[in-house]
Amino acid sequence: MNTNAFSPAEIDGVYRAIRERRDMRHFLPIPIAPEQLERFIGAAHQAPSVGLMQPWRFIRIADSGLRRQIHAHVEEERVQTAHALDQRAQEFMRLKVEGILECAELLVVALMDDREPYVFGRRTMPQMDLASASCAIQNFWLAARAEGVGVGWVSLFDPQRLRELCAMPDGSAPIAVLCVGHVEQFYPAPMLEAEGWDKRRPLSSLIYEDSWGNPAASNCLASTDAQ
Repeated sequence: MNTNAFSPAEIDGVYRAIRERRDMRHFLPIPIAPEQLERFIGAAHQAPSVGLMQPWRFIRIADSGLRRQIHAHVEEERVQTAHALDQRAQEFMRLKVEGILECAELLVVALMDDREPYVFGRRTMPQMDLASASCAIQNFWLAARAEGVGVGWVSLFDPQRLRELCAMPDGSAPIAVLCVGHVEQFYPAPMLEAEGWDKRRPLSSLIYEDSWGNPAASNCLASTDAQ
């Protein structure tokens, strides 16, 4: 018996949150309790970070005018993205890609400024600060899902413009606009999969053994594609 393991019910809860987490775009006009938002951000702050640098910063957008400005900028970038997609432009424009004006809470997540002195674990891979902040966002997402609250990660923005809108210092780097709010229901599958934009690849196609492209032994992949 592994005494370090959670109870079976707790383990099921963890895997359920991972399995049923969704990138949400549709929200209900119901406020989020301040203590609930604090729990989600607290969960984010428990994330691992390279060299314990804790590079994440959260800006809560409370000003409705600023929220509208962020929305307008994201809409501009949505159009530019459609142009860049060429043959899939019209298909892309039919997708709902954000819920900025509808969600209860809007957060901008950023990498802090003055990250250069943090060398531990970043000497050859400085992008590990981004990896650390992404872990924080995932923690936030899973905590929210466990409490029945939806989160949508919006990345359709120009970092310099968002930095200006939020009066962020030079050297900081916005990486996400998070739409947070109650939802009528969670999508039964990822929205882009349900809309036919793409589909989840079988896990067996993503695992190699010893060298790139060499399929992993079948005995280590038992049931990996069952779900």
